[in-house]
Amino acid sequence: MASGLGGLNKSPNGVVIGLAQLALPDPHTREALWAQTQKVVGMVAKARRSNPGMDLIVFPEYSLHGLSMSTAPEIMCSLDGPEVIALREACKAYRIWGCFSIMEANPHGNPFNSGLIVDDLGEIRLYYRKLHPWVPVERWEPGDLGIPVCDGPRGSKLALIICHDGMFPEMARECAYKGADIMLRTAGYTAPIRHSWKITNQSNAFTNLMQTASVCMCGSDGTFDSMGEAMFVDFDGTIMAEGGGRADEIVCCELRPDLVREARVHWGVENNIYQFGHRGYVAVKGGARDCPYTYMHDLSAGQYRLPVGRRRRAYRWQLVRFCSPRARLQTHPQQLEGVTP
Repeated sequence: MASGLGGLNKSPNGVVIGLAQLALPDPHTREALWAQTQKVVGMVAKARRSNPGMDLIVFPEYSLHGLSMSTAPEIMCSLDGPEVIALREACKAYRIWGCFSIMEANPHGNPFNSGLIVDDLGEIRLYYRKLHPWVPVERWEPGDLGIPVCDGPRGSKLALIICHDGMFPEMARECAYKGADIMLRTAGYTAPIRHSWKITNQSNAFTNLMQTASVCMCGSDGTFDSMGEAMFVDFDGTIMAEGGGRADEIVCCELRPDLVREARVHWGVENNIYQFGHRGYVAVKGGARDCPYTYMHDLSAGQYRLPVGRRRRAYRWQLVRFCSPRARLQTHPQQLEGVTP
C-alpha cells in the first residue's frame, strides 16, 4: 500500500500520522524542562500548519527529558503537572491527536518512563508505563499498567510501546491480540541499534498483521547522538515511508486500519495472529489450541529461567552508577484503560 504521498492525498478511511524526529534536548532544571515543553507545543502547531489533514502527531521517547537518564525531581513530570496540561491544551487548541513521552515521578520507587495518547479535545485516551526499561542503562521502574489499547482517530485502534519494548515480540503480539491495528513505538535509540530498529519494526508488523509507526529522537545533545529514522510499516512487513537524520522533521504517512481489519478476517496464508492460537487447522477442526511453549508456562508461574542458569553474567548496578535495586517489585493501584486522570 502507498503512503498517500505522506497523507497529502487522504482517502476516506485513511489515518494520517506524523512522526516528529525531535531534536535531542538536554534539560537539567525545571525551567529548561518547561522550555522544552514549549518546544514540543510549538511542534504540535507546526504539525497542524504543515498538514491540515494530519490526525495524529507522535513525539519520541525522551522528547522532554533527553538522554541524561537523570532522575532529579526537578525534571520529573506528573499527569496533573504543568507539562502534561500544556500538551493536552495544545492538542485541543490545534484539534489534533498527540502521543507524548514523560518521565513520571513515582513516590514508591524509581520514576516511570511513561507515554500518553491525547485526543483532539485534550483528553488522555491512553496512559502507558514502559514495561521493559533498557537495562542496564536505564534505571526506570518497570511498568505496572499492562499494555493498553484505545480507540484512535477515524475508527483506528491504537497501542503504544516504548523503545526497548519493541525488541520483545510478545509486546507487539499483545497489542494486536487486544485489537490494535496501529502500534506506535517511540524511542531514543542511537546508531548501534539502527539495524535492530528496522527489522523489529517490520517483524512486529508482519507477524501480527498490524501497521507500525515508529520514531526516535534525532541529532546530538553534545554527548549522545540519536538517529531519528521515523518509519511506517504496512501489515505485510513492507516499509511505507521512512525518515533520515534531519532533526525536527515531521515524517508523514497515511495508514489504513480498515485494511488491517480486512486482512485479519480474510487472509489465510501468513495470518499469524490467528494461526498462533489455531495451529494446523487444516488437519484439526478449529486448530490445536493448547499452549506448547515452555517459557510461557514458566513465566506465568514465576519460574522463568534461561538454560545458561547461574552462568549468566549479571551487570551490576555499580557499572552504570545507579543506586542498588530494592529486593522486589512493589505493585501499585493500576489506572483503568481509557480513563482520563
